[in-house]
Amino acid sequence: MSDKAADPQAVQTHLQITQSVVQRMASNSASCKAWCIALVSAILVVVATTGKPQYALISIIPTVLFLILDTYYLTLEKMFRQSYNSFIEKLHTGEVTTPDLYIVSPSGSTLRGFFASITSFSIWPFYLTLLVMTFVAKLIVF
Repeated sequence: MSDKAADPQAVQTHLQITQSVVQRMASNSASCKAWCIALVSAILVVVATTGKPQYALISIIPTVLFLILDTYYLTLEKMFRQSYNSFIEKLHTGEVTTPDLYIVSPSGSTLRGFFASITSFSIWPFYLTLLVMTFVAKLIVF
């Protein structure tokens, strides 16, 4: 660390805070998927019991909304991991200063990160499967 370096306990606390933020974003992403399944299933059950297959397409709305929200959480998670890795690199090169310890913010562009995250393997297979299942339910099951 440089001549303005902070104490090791402050460094450890900074890293723990950043790790907990990354963990929270991952948890939020998992919650998005769970809620999306629950809502889409509930909508399809109600549509099946009413016998009106044209309303099955309503389940596309929560699917798309949770797709966007889940992608946003994944974007934030990646940005905070990038911030964490950048801090670790500064730590190893001895460039960490006291002000670095009091900034816990994501690194990078949110918009660019969003478009990179939306193509992620953890996003598209899940939501594409839900959309396909919605159309299959509308066309075949009803």
